[in-house]
Amino acid sequence: MAHHVQSRSIWDPHILGAAAREALRKLHPRTMAHNPVMFVVEIGSLLTTLALVRDAAVGRPGLGFEIQITGWLWLTVLFANFAEAMAEGRGKAQADTLRKTRTETVAALLLPDGRTETVPAAQLRKDDLVLVKAGEFIPADGEIVEGVASVDESAITGESAPVIRESGGDRSAVTGGTRVLSDWIRVRVTSDPGHTFLDRMIALVEGAERQKTPNEIALNILLAGLTIVFLLAVVTLEPFAIYSGAPQPIFVMVALLVCLIPTTIGGLLSAIGIAGMDRLVQRNVLAMSGRAVEAAGDVQTLLLDKTGTITLGNRQASEFVPLSGVTERQLADAAQISSLADETPEGRSIVVLAKEKYGIRGRELADQHAVFVPFTAQTRMSGVDLAGREIRKGAPDAIRRYVESAGGTVPAELQTIVEGIARSGGTPLLVAEGGRALGVVHLKDIVKGGIRERFAQLRAMGIRTVMITGDNPLTAASIAREAGVDDFLAEATPEDKMRLIKREQSDGKLVAMTGDGTNDAPALAQADVGVAMNSGTQAAKEAGNMVDLDSTPTKLIDIVEIGKQLLMTRGALTTFSIANDVAKYFAIIPAMFAGAFPVLMALNVMGLKTPESAILSAVIFNALIIVALVPLALRGVEYRAMSAAGLLRRNLLIYGAGGIVAPFIGIKLIDVVITALHLA
Repeated sequence: MAHHVQSRSIWDPHILGAAAREALRKLHPRTMAHNPVMFVVEIGSLLTTLALVRDAAVGRPGLGFEIQITGWLWLTVLFANFAEAMAEGRGKAQADTLRKTRTETVAALLLPDGRTETVPAAQLRKDDLVLVKAGEFIPADGEIVEGVASVDESAITGESAPVIRESGGDRSAVTGGTRVLSDWIRVRVTSDPGHTFLDRMIALVEGAERQKTPNEIALNILLAGLTIVFLLAVVTLEPFAIYSGAPQPIFVMVALLVCLIPTTIGGLLSAIGIAGMDRLVQRNVLAMSGRAVEAAGDVQTLLLDKTGTITLGNRQASEFVPLSGVTERQLADAAQISSLADETPEGRSIVVLAKEKYGIRGRELADQHAVFVPFTAQTRMSGVDLAGREIRKGAPDAIRRYVESAGGTVPAELQTIVEGIARSGGTPLLVAEGGRALGVVHLKDIVKGGIRERFAQLRAMGIRTVMITGDNPLTAASIAREAGVDDFLAEATPEDKMRLIKREQSDGKLVAMTGDGTNDAPALAQADVGVAMNSGTQAAKEAGNMVDLDSTPTKLIDIVEIGKQLLMTRGALTTFSIANDVAKYFAIIPAMFAGAFPVLMALNVMGLKTPESAILSAVIFNALIIVALVPLALRGVEYRAMSAAGLLRRNLLIYGAGGIVAPFIGIKLIDVVITALHLA
């Protein structure tokens, strides 16, 4: 699928340049105060800078070590700001084409006297009426009040196939920035300037209004707590150092503090959250806040509509079941002839099944003076009249009346077949010729390929799936078994959906669901993650906290996976960041006190050359690891469907053990380079 928002490479020169400038702007204390860990690093950098200026002013010789420590501390802050700016920059770059669409569109405003006036789309107000003709862009979000047209929504959804939009029903909503391909429509504007779907999309893509999620706030509190603990530890360490005869300069003390506090995750935390929303945008899903993305990752119950989500959405012919004395080929031939003019999905599927199963091809019936009988709600059957033949197909009771009116009888065998198909969850469609019943076409909802495996993956993650359908319990149970869902709600009404969601939430579970109609709005508003279809009603889109621009109900499964990937990435990098500290202990502590306590050299397991090179190597590694992990923070940890316990083991093995080993290797390599270049 071609997406409307192109994903830009993280090494795009334009994004890199803008991110570098933004990293400098973010040095403002008010901005830095939102990130307690990096704010402490900035304060430490400022203190070492002032100490460096003081030492230079008094002419103190040999300031190379102090200059390098101060420089790398500032780079640590800048790298953290750069990571966040990179995530924001990708979103801003992706919004360029959307903003261009908004500013360049004009509208034909309908005046009270019937005339039209050309005005910029930005000047339209709610309840204005506009006329949109073939080839023109729809200037604002609205509802069609008159007309029907084919609309190209690829600018919003990325789908190349046009869709039909018409007044009345659930297909009347249109989105600003889409283009009318044929005919004309009159549209009533439903949003004021600055509040259109396109405006919200631009703001969300840029991440300008992103809110911190509960888990992110909790993690920030944890990181702030760790920072305070290590700050107290370092401050109280100096009196001990003086008492031991090994007083430490402020450069060493700040270096120790910065290396011990969780700077890696502190520097990448915002980037991880923004990148999660960015990945949703790349899937053509708009989340109204970061809270919604994270809630998707914690979802425990998933409500999915049967039609269009679990099944293909239209009943399809699956088999021909003839009565005694009739062959399957005879039944298939009669069913196909009666369906040649039937443009419904069911009718087309009968023609295809007869062709695939028996090689019966559609034929030219003009020379036979065929008269096709359309389906009506009154007769509940359709068919064709040929020279000497009269074929009908339809509901069991309708065909039964038709056969009896023609002087025929319906064998008892037919009722058995009809009941068997109904019990299996299918729909029986009877076929008769004149006064003779020929048999039954078995119509069934076709479960989408691979959906059973997707539900198995969700089950492995501890997510319970519930199918929502208006079918009777018998049919619902059959489809639920075939699809592999955990439970189903049959003959569901809006009130039933609400009760189910509230019951799950009262048990402490987070619930996600999809919907597109006005009747879905209450449940979408109640669900923790409510995904509205872009093709649905305005009420549904306003009730949900996400909008799927592609209007693909199965997208809910992808949304859950992206949410879990966000949580996995944050957990993995937090584990890596905290594990990093172990190696830094072995680098800095021996360097600080080996002079006063030579026995501490036993802890110098990395064989670092000098105390100065050890401290400098740890500070440099601490800064560079943030840059090294930016691609992972933006791309996300590879998603794998597994239980929470499995994820914890995997994180501890890969990112816990890796977080311990990587610094030992990295600090040692940096020490070798520093020593070779005589930098310390």
